[in-house]
Amino acid sequence: MNIPKALFLCASLSFALVCHAAETVTIATVNNGDMIRMQRLSKVFEQQHPEVKLNWVVLEENVLRQRLTTDIATQGGQFDVLTIGTYETPLWGSKHWLEPLTNLPADYDLEDIFPSVRQGLTVNNTLYALPFYAESTMTYYRTDLFKQAGLSMPAQPTWTQLGEFAAKLHQPDKGPYGICLRGKAGWGENIALLSTMANAFGARWFDEKWQAQLTSPQWLAAVHFYVDVLKKYGPPGVSSNGFNETLALFNSGKCAIWVDASVAGSFTTDKTQSKVVDSVGFAPAPVEVTDKGSSWLYAWSLAIPATSTHKQAAKAFITWATSREYIQLVAAQDGITNVPPGTRQSTYNEAYLQAAPFAKVTLQMMQHADPAHPSSQPVPYVGIQYVTIPEFQAIGTSVGKLVSAALTGQMSVDQALNDAQTATEREMKRAGYPK
Repeated sequence: MNIPKALFLCASLSFALVCHAAETVTIATVNNGDMIRMQRLSKVFEQQHPEVKLNWVVLEENVLRQRLTTDIATQGGQFDVLTIGTYETPLWGSKHWLEPLTNLPADYDLEDIFPSVRQGLTVNNTLYALPFYAESTMTYYRTDLFKQAGLSMPAQPTWTQLGEFAAKLHQPDKGPYGICLRGKAGWGENIALLSTMANAFGARWFDEKWQAQLTSPQWLAAVHFYVDVLKKYGPPGVSSNGFNETLALFNSGKCAIWVDASVAGSFTTDKTQSKVVDSVGFAPAPVEVTDKGSSWLYAWSLAIPATSTHKQAAKAFITWATSREYIQLVAAQDGITNVPPGTRQSTYNEAYLQAAPFAKVTLQMMQHADPAHPSSQPVPYVGIQYVTIPEFQAIGTSVGKLVSAALTGQMSVDQALNDAQTATEREMKRAGYPK
């Protein structure tokens, strides 16, 4: 006789006659490697919580951001767990679109979370998301190619130096390409990288009166460098490459230098994913005229929308997925170097620092990043690779498309930034800035 699973669960848990079907918790997440691992390992959670069933919606980064923004703004209620970051969390939390995360279990040890990460997910002393992994920026490079060319990576590289290295290492016929950087348009894709580059060149998004600064000499210098270096020494089709595509290029041996999220460290040293595990070097994010805002701070985090009808089950899951217990599970299943980085101080113990060659640079960059002071010039906003205002999602995406057009030769850099300035001024005026 086939007994329905939900009925069997109830019968095995209690002699009570009342029986309830398992709750389904729908999780929206990004298709990054760490989240794919979380989905795979979540079977452990379901075994521990037979009353909960997890339903996964895994999306490409730009698509995820659009879907979640639309759903939360319209109170659509499609999801019980949202994978969002340090940009959305304070904005959505202040609008009460997210469930406050209070009364966490004592063994969760909230104080173990890096203070800067915790602060980025907090509004008025209330936490609205739990960090799954956190990241800054670092420089990845091929030590074997540097050695063959007689080059040495400085302890603190500049963008100019990386451009010079790329010129010497670029081999377009047989590979690798001199440098790989994000080119895919999006406020969380090319603009994330370009904002840190612009900051390093001394730029800022807005002055103290919220006037856009995209035609400033600093922005012009940064974007000219970005477009020139990728046109000369980057891979073809770069305007289609986001984080995942560029990671795949680097891991397949097609990039001599790559600047991107520190979370990629574990993937570049994983023999099941990377062909260059024995020749990857790690250095700080490049600076230029300043180190202010040269490396970002971001935490992919798990939040519960206020519209969820399964809040307790959702809270049980996000608490589990961001806990020390989960980190220990990853270490046991996939190796210590693959644990979610950047969130817990306890992760950075001697064993991890010894095992993970990227860990010290990650920690250095995480500690260096200062969202409250993202530019060498005074600014009215918080945020390094983004500006923490609701309008930035549209602004960043618009500017990202214009820069991508310059990258593909559809317009000049000067024209792209002039158009970006006009579009940003229009959006800010519509939103009523200065406020």
